Amino acid sequence: MPSCEAVVTDVTADGGVVLDRTVFYAAGGGQPGDAGRIELSDGTMLAVPTAVYGPDRASIVHQVAETTSVPSPGDRVVAHLDWDRRYRHMRMHTALHLLTAVLAYPVTGGQIGADESRLDFDIPDGGLDKDAVTEALNALIAGDHSVTSEWITDAELEANPGLVKTMSVKPPMGAGRVRLVRIGEEVDLQPCGGTHVLKTGEIGRVVVSKIEKKGKQNRRVRLQWADS
Repeated sequence: MPSCEAVVTDVTADGGVVLDRTVFYAAGGGQPGDAGRIELSDGTMLAVPTAVYGPDRASIVHQVAETTSVPSPGDRVVAHLDWDRRYRHMRMHTALHLLTAVLAYPVTGGQIGADESRLDFDIPDGGLDKDAVTEALNALIAGDHSVTSEWITDAELEANPGLVKTMSVKPPMGAGRVRLVRIGEEVDLQPCGGTHVLKTGEIGRVVVSKIEKKGKQNRRVRLQWADS
């Protein structure tokens, strides 16, 4: 379980804990916030069911489940990440990137889960074959393509709108530069601020469990682990 020592910098009105450094990922872009624990100096463990961005989006708030033992600013603590859950999110998130390569349609929404995830596509007509999509997706996974990241400026992204696949969620812009996630040489390239694995082979086999019609042109594609 990845951990890091940290100093409490703030405690919110509802007991959320802000640290000067953290291994937790805050909820965003359809990916849930990380869960884990905060260990106090006396050994007390505070459960953290999720992490979210603060109002300024510059800080990460660790939402502790029990507020009776919340630390104070200046206290030294250790943040412990629920790595198994995070890693499943990383695998699922990367699989969804590959799904957008298999189904080259605009994405209208999505949600990442540890056991099931989904993407909604703007598809004019139906006829998607879930077995065919599953086969194509697992072929890309088995290709064990490298997953890397690079940076471009906000202006460069605005000049290349074709990089953006999502219609409902804007890329993480505003800081002057945007992270692009690249899979293989030509498999996929899109802006994303989430967490991913280093090679597609880490994902493991998945299955398209269901394709649902959500409106005239919207199709919801659900993914699960093949061994679930």
